[in-house]
Amino acid sequence: MDNRQVIGSWLSGPRAAAEEMGVDFGYRGKRLGLPENGPGSIAPLGRRFGALFVDWALCLIIAYGLFARGDQQAAGNWALVIFLVLHVLTVGTVGSTPGKRLFGLRVVREDGGRLGFFMVVVRSVLLCLVIPPLVWDRDGRGLHDRLARAVQVRI
Repeated sequence: MDNRQVIGSWLSGPRAAAEEMGVDFGYRGKRLGLPENGPGSIAPLGRRFGALFVDWALCLIIAYGLFARGDQQAAGNWALVIFLVLHVLTVGTVGSTPGKRLFGLRVVREDGGRLGFFMVVVRSVLLCLVIPPLVWDRDGRGLHDRLARAVQVRI
């Protein structure tokens, strides 16, 4: 292996280097038994971020209109509380928030069933902490989904 290959493997990352050595990672969701495309497959990151943006904007509008009355700091604090309540109620009952529904997503257990109430609360609290959703596994699931044994799939 010459210096260019060593530097190239370092720049491309560990996954690319492992794939060059013959490791087959498969598609996202393969380890969970999910299809590669279509309904029931792992939700793409773009749709998940879009749904999160819609849900946060909705919560900000509600917080600003009902509680803040001009105080932006208070609106942000109330929006976080509303966001938590929204996620617990909607994911716990129908499996998706308004934003997720708009983008065609749903939160389910790893085996495809409905997520239990306690796991919905755990997932929602971790989502509000911001950092756990930013730590992903190779299936694209955030730490909040892994700890709650949940997965976001396409409808």
